[in-house]
Amino acid sequence: MKGGAKSPPGGPAGDLLWSWAGAMIGIGLCSYLSSHYFEPRDLSLIIGSFGASAVLVYAAIKSPLAQPRNLIGGHVLSGLAGVACYQFFGSTIWLAASLAVSSAIVIMLITKTLHPPGGATALIAVIGGPKVHNLGYLYAFVPAGAGAVILLVIALLVNNLATNRKYPEYWI
Repeated sequence: MKGGAKSPPGGPAGDLLWSWAGAMIGIGLCSYLSSHYFEPRDLSLIIGSFGASAVLVYAAIKSPLAQPRNLIGGHVLSGLAGVACYQFFGSTIWLAASLAVSSAIVIMLITKTLHPPGGATALIAVIGGPKVHNLGYLYAFVPAGAGAVILLVIALLVNNLATNRKYPEYWI
């Protein structure tokens, strides 16, 4: 029977605390800045896909999918793909949505920036509603790119405070 391998052990208690702190600070900072500075200007600095990015950059820090190139490139390129699909096929949402996610995957694979939350970033560009649609291509940079940069800066700080953690594994 397939799937008979044992589950990997859980992480050390210290890693739990560092992962929690990173996610709390990273998502907290994006949310705070969004609500106090961006939303009053009809912008945002937080999108749902950042929750999944937080899991990667604060808890799965050794994963190739969590490295800076993947985090930033995955969100920005997927945001661009999502906006383009909405602009060209937005009158047929199911088509725009499926093209956005599938195109984002191919673009991330070609550019070696695979970051699974990027699929959600592309999808949000299509289904995010008028506020997101009104941003146009800016969406790929604010909130997607800028928020990813904030998550990265916090990941660099928090993940390297602990003596047993090192982030990133590589930059490019």
